[in-house]
Amino acid sequence: MGIATYLKDIGRGKEGARALTREQAADLMGQLLDGQLSDLEIGAFCLAMRVKGETPEEMAGLLDATESRLQRWPVQAGVPVVVLPSYNGARRLPLLTPLLAHLLAREGLAVLVHGARTETARITSDQVFEALGEPPVALPRALQAGEVAYVSTQHLHDGLHRLLEVRRVVGLRNSGHSLVKLMNPLAGPALIVGCYTHPEYAISMAETFALRGTLAVLLRGTEGEPVADPRRCPLIEGLHHGQRQVLQPAQEGSLSTLPELPNGQDIPATVRYTQAVLAGELPLPDPLRVQVERIASLARTSLG
Repeated sequence: MGIATYLKDIGRGKEGARALTREQAADLMGQLLDGQLSDLEIGAFCLAMRVKGETPEEMAGLLDATESRLQRWPVQAGVPVVVLPSYNGARRLPLLTPLLAHLLAREGLAVLVHGARTETARITSDQVFEALGEPPVALPRALQAGEVAYVSTQHLHDGLHRLLEVRRVVGLRNSGHSLVKLMNPLAGPALIVGCYTHPEYAISMAETFALRGTLAVLLRGTEGEPVADPRRCPLIEGLHHGQRQVLQPAQEGSLSTLPELPNGQDIPATVRYTQAVLAGELPLPDPLRVQVERIASLARTSLG
């Protein structure tokens, strides 16, 4: 079906728009990723969905089409893999997603981080990994236990990267920025660490994970990154076989102490802090310790 038909449904404004079925959303996304749509049609889709908002069924369809077209990474039997989507970057606090990845790897898990520079004014994971001497990996391969790899979205699918880049033109996030936080780039089971910035997104993300039977951990991330706030542990939930359970309650009350964080949020300061924590020279913030324990436990139980 042509995109004009879909736009008539989703482009009627927040109150008048009609939701697509999962199959229709998959068809639309397939056309976009396969390069069948013009820039004007892609822009119309992005803005229409931005106003309407995606239903869990629509997001499941977008993910169906996306994952079937990704350059997917193979999975080695007996090696649990954790996927960390990293797209927001850091502005006020240090970017600790690379630190989280290495802490999980120390638990014997393989960790795949994927991301893109969608935020020009923020520090991003690819910059931190580069400064750590860990450049992006372009060609997919089976990860070993205890290994961390970073892959850019462009190396997963150029059409998906193109969709994310629309933001630079229109100045607004689109459906692509939501689906990359939910997708599994592996050709097999993995644990996805999903994060949200506003509580209402936790509901739709959990419903989408449940529709697709995704094994996931869900938490309110730090500035949109899939890492617990080092100052206060958020609610951490797990999703397995469509069931949602609390893995760690949110930390309540006043903080008696604050973790020792770097004075700056620039790349050198972030790298020094990451290396110091990994070397045991600085204490690991308790919220990150808890997050690592909960992720590792669920991954071993469900994927090991």
